[in-house]
Order: sequence, then structure tokens, then C-alpha cells
Amino acid sequence: MTESLIWWSIAIYLLIAIGIAIMSRQGPSESMSGYFLGNRQMNGFVSALSYSATTYSAFMMVGLAGLTYAGGVGALGFEIIYFAGVSLVAVFGPKFWAVGKKFGYVTPSEMLGHRYNSKHVAMAVSIASCIFLIPYSAVQLAGVGYLLQGITDGAITFTTGVVLATVIAIFFSYIAGIRSVMWTDSLQAIMMIVASTLVAFLVIQGLGGFGALFDTLATEHPQSLTVPGPGLFSFVTFLGLTIPWFFFSISNPQVSQRLFMPSSLRSMRHMLIGFLVFGFIYTMVSVLWGFSALAAFPSLASADLATPTLLASEFVPPVLGVIVMIGIMAAAVSTIDSIMLTLASMVSRDVYANVKPNVSEKRQLLVGKFVVPVIALMALAFAELQLDLIAVLSVAASSGLVAMVPALIGAFYWKRGTGVGALVSVVGTSAFVLLMYATGNSLLGLPAGVWGIVVASVLFVGVSLMTKPHQASSDAFFTAIAEELGKKRRTTSDQATKAAAA
Repeated sequence: MTESLIWWSIAIYLLIAIGIAIMSRQGPSESMSGYFLGNRQMNGFVSALSYSATTYSAFMMVGLAGLTYAGGVGALGFEIIYFAGVSLVAVFGPKFWAVGKKFGYVTPSEMLGHRYNSKHVAMAVSIASCIFLIPYSAVQLAGVGYLLQGITDGAITFTTGVVLATVIAIFFSYIAGIRSVMWTDSLQAIMMIVASTLVAFLVIQGLGGFGALFDTLATEHPQSLTVPGPGLFSFVTFLGLTIPWFFFSISNPQVSQRLFMPSSLRSMRHMLIGFLVFGFIYTMVSVLWGFSALAAFPSLASADLATPTLLASEFVPPVLGVIVMIGIMAAAVSTIDSIMLTLASMVSRDVYANVKPNVSEKRQLLVGKFVVPVIALMALAFAELQLDLIAVLSVAASSGLVAMVPALIGAFYWKRGTGVGALVSVVGTSAFVLLMYATGNSLLGLPAGVWGIVVASVLFVGVSLMTKPHQASSDAFFTAIAEELGKKRRTTSDQATKAAAA
């Protein structure tokens, strides 16, 4: 695969993606809801593809493949736990959608601030999200850097790949806000799933088929097919990685914010079903890539080089390999531009607007657009540190975001939860997780991924029981959920009755 082929392929992809992004525009977006939520009018098909592209980023084809290469079949168990956690969307998704529609929330942090009648809760959640998601954004940029560096054997440097991904992400974010991001995500998701699946089968055939692949693994790398595997995973390590991952769909604001966007509950249902189908296929493909790389190239210097090495090998035709490379790069871009937009909306809506009350919607949008490149540059600087194992760094970010989970669950299911409890839980747990990572990530032999949810829950429940809830905001919140979902059920029932009568 030549360097010129790679650059020409990137150029062609950009022309197509920019065209789609421009066509997605529906005039200038002058409101926060229009720019960051697509006016809450996204259909199920586009939402499913965009949700998939945003969630399954460079982590999957670079990170999960690398985790499989290093840790064997335990990586599949790790990802299946995440898959189980997506069931939380079925539980919380309709409630997010209902209160978002009723109160006009733009961000999950705004929702929590209103539910607990505390602007400090909204600010704390926003700032904590920035602290943990900027490193996660850097993971996506690093994924592109490792990919281009590995596939060209260093002809395209790590820094060049990182800078390229940053510029593309900023550009897509500015064209039409979330609408351009979601439509380009849809293109990217289709590229990802089709090309990666085809390449997986070609590589496995090149290794002699499924039987030969697993015979090689059983003979030369038997530990990769057993639990806990060749040494990366122990029970404690597995637990520390999977607990934060289970709550990913509600703890990560760039994902939970998507629950405000569907035009209807039907669109949300289609989004969830489409995502589950996409995710299952993509998970299996990523794990097979990791196993194939282990069988073909057992002595790589870094597990994160498994995918680039496969794509540059004789098993993959250059044209198909470069299509997959573009798909992985696009996946990383789709995640970072979604994160940039989410964090920008949180900073402008929940930090700036709370520091300067009564600021206009137009001013908030202007601040949000200014924050986008600032976040991108901070992520770029972090990516240049080139920290090892993309998958582990991804989960480290999720360990911190678990701080929001008890307050989120309490918002919908515990009227006794208080603003002080939510604030202490978010701030205290975030500080605790940062301290653990700064001092070796072990307390009584357990990592932050295990302790985070425990500390957050104890703080939220304990402090809430010692303080008084704001009854009016709590009642309004729960009433809105009952009214909106009840209205939707009545509409569905009426439609079914009319259809039966016809």
C-alpha cells in the first residue's frame, strides 16, 4: 500500500463527506437545540448509524483488536459486558426523551441541574465531563496516528495523523453542527461495517479458514483461547475494565445527549435496534482481527499495531485495505467531533450561562462554537503523549464518568435524591478517581473502575439522606415524564384502535 494511494483515498473520502455534510444543512442554526441536537428531528435510521459510528470509534478496530491480541478471548467478554449495558438505553432512553422534549434540555448536565434545582450540579457535571472526555478524545486522535503510522511503516508520522484527524473533526463540526456530524457518521458507519467485515473474511481465508486460524491459536497461543488468558486479564482487572463500560451508554454525555435527538420514541426504538445489530457484527469482526493478527504476526512491538499490520500485509488487497483504513479514521473522527460538540454545548449552556445569567441563546451558541477548537487542541496535545493501550485508556476515562451514574439513576427513580448529594457525589468521586490514577490505581487491591461506582453511590445516597430535596423541581420532573410518556401511549393506542376499525 503506497503513501500516494493513502493520500488520494483520504482526499476522495473528504470530498464525499464534505458534500454530504453541506447537503445536510437546513439553513443557519441559530439556536442551541438546532446546532447541537438537530432540532430534535433525527430519524431512526440516521440515528442508529450515527450512534454506532460515535460509539464504535478507533477503540474497536484498533483498540479492541489490540486488546484481543494482548489479552485473548477475555476481550470478547469485556465487550459483551458493554453490550449488556446498552440495555440501559431501553430503560432510560424514553425518560431522557420525554423530559428533553418537555423542558427543552440541550445537555444531560442541564437536565441534572434542573432536576436537582442546582446550577452547581450542572457546572460540576460539565467540568468533570471535560476532564475525563478530553483524554478520551485524545484516544481517538491517537488511533488515527497509530493507524497511518503503522500502515505506511512510518512514512506518515503519528503527529501527521493526529493533526489530520483534528482538522477534519473541527471542520465537520462547524459545517452544520450535529446534523453534519450525524449524516457524515452514517456514511462512515456503512463504510466501517462493510469493508471491515469483508477484510476479516479475506484475512481468515488467507490464513487457511476459520478451522486453520483456531488450530494455530490452539497450538501456538493456547492461553489466548482460555480465561483469564495470556496475562493481561485477571478477575480484578476484568472487573475494573467492565464496570465503567457497562454504564457507558448513560455515563458518557456524548452518547446520552443523543437520547434527546430522535423525533419520536419510535425513532429511538429503531436507533437502538439498529445499533445492536451493527454492534454485534462489528464486535465479532474486531475480535477476529485481533486473533488473526496474533496468528499471523505474533511478535508485534505493540498490541495497538495489530490492525495497521494486518491492513499493510499481503492478506489484504491494497484498495480494500485503504478503504478499511479510511473507515477506521472516519470512525475516530465521528467520535471526536461528537465529543467536541457535546462538551462545547455543556461549557456554553451549563458553565458560561450559569456564570453569566440571562445570557442570550445566540451568545451561548457563539461561545459553544468558540469552545469546539479549544477542546480539539487540548485533545491533540494529550494525544501527543502517545500513551499505551488505547482500550485501557478509553476505560480509564469511563471510570471517571461513572461519578455521574448514581445522580442520573436517582434523577429518574429516587425522589429523595438531593442537589447537595448529587454535587458531592460527582465532585468527590471525580477527585477520588483522579487521585487513584495518580497514585497507581489500586486501593485494597482494587482499581478505580471498581471503586468509582461504589464511592459515587455511597456519597450520593448518604449525603442525600442528610439533606432536603427540592420538592417542587422533583415533582415537576416526574410529572413531565408521566405526562409525555402517557401522551405517547394514548396516541399509539388510538392509532391501533383506528387501524383495527379500518
